[in-house]
Amino acid sequence: MDLVTVWFILIAVLWIGYFVLDGFDMGVGMLLPVIGTDDLRRRVMINTIGPVWDGNEVWLLVAGGATFAAFPLWYATLFSGYYLALFVILLALILRGVAFEYRGKHDTAKWRANWDRAIVVGSVLPALLFGVAFGNIVGGSKIAPLEGAANPADAGSFNYVGSFFDLLNPFALVVGLMTLTVFATHGAIFLSLKTSGEIREASRKVALRIGLVAAVFAVAALLWSQAFSGRVAVTLPLSLVAAVLWLSALGMVMKGRDGWAFLLSAGTILLAVTSLFVGLFPNVMPSSIDAAYNLTVYNASSQSYTLTVMTIVAAIMTPIVLVYQGWTYWVFRKRISTSMIPPQPATGRADDRFATSAS
Repeated sequence: MDLVTVWFILIAVLWIGYFVLDGFDMGVGMLLPVIGTDDLRRRVMINTIGPVWDGNEVWLLVAGGATFAAFPLWYATLFSGYYLALFVILLALILRGVAFEYRGKHDTAKWRANWDRAIVVGSVLPALLFGVAFGNIVGGSKIAPLEGAANPADAGSFNYVGSFFDLLNPFALVVGLMTLTVFATHGAIFLSLKTSGEIREASRKVALRIGLVAAVFAVAALLWSQAFSGRVAVTLPLSLVAAVLWLSALGMVMKGRDGWAFLLSAGTILLAVTSLFVGLFPNVMPSSIDAAYNLTVYNASSQSYTLTVMTIVAAIMTPIVLVYQGWTYWVFRKRISTSMIPPQPATGRADDRFATSAS
């Protein structure tokens, strides 16, 4: 297996890790006004992800950095063509991070309510727009040679020539609704795993309701994606198994088997994203104008020396990151309930993120 293929697989793994881990973070944030019917409940919900949400963001940073280093033409075309959508995602993620930090810094209901809204917005927009972006990558984008390019056949002359509204096509929107509802359900299942009492029960009910809606969008998106797949013999079975895992996850929610439900929902995301990447290979950004303008792992990659150095660094650092993140989840593994949350201090100096997670 050549290095360009290895790095395509590694980037796929990074995106899978990000969607599985930050997916439940975004899901919890989306559900603040649904399950968090009072401030105490919302504080419990934020505590479930407080110790881990910023670590989960590392997967996104590494995925972006790896794409830039391993496939610079893919990175350049993606970020120039999808600039506005990706800029909105970045602002939303920044807003969410600031909201987690500032929510408990002042003891007024209005202050906390405004930051809670920021968490919801900062969770909904990335969950939706990441799906829209992936829908456009899989379904094809308007990529063509630059006007006046010296060598139009050179992949370095290809560029996105569509508009922002071209990105809002039906297939991309269905994929966006899939990620939005799947992440919301994934977050509800995580809450049922990490909480006890009334929040756990409310989370299970929400997971079942949104999970059924997510199943409809997921089936529609994954079956539709087969029209763009270059390996239907592989991607269709992956999609079908993902559907079975999702229904099994909802079944485990009904039985109160929270751990199994979370593993099955994570497995669903893993297989769904895997099917999209498998169907995409060897393309990284197909052109909807002409297949001759497709960006592939071969014409968009860095030189062999760059990929070799990156492989050595990844082999050294990846186990360290995985061990550290696994240790974090182990330390903060216990359930949280409203009885474990201390009263909001009158001084307004409250840090909700770590108040009870280690208890």
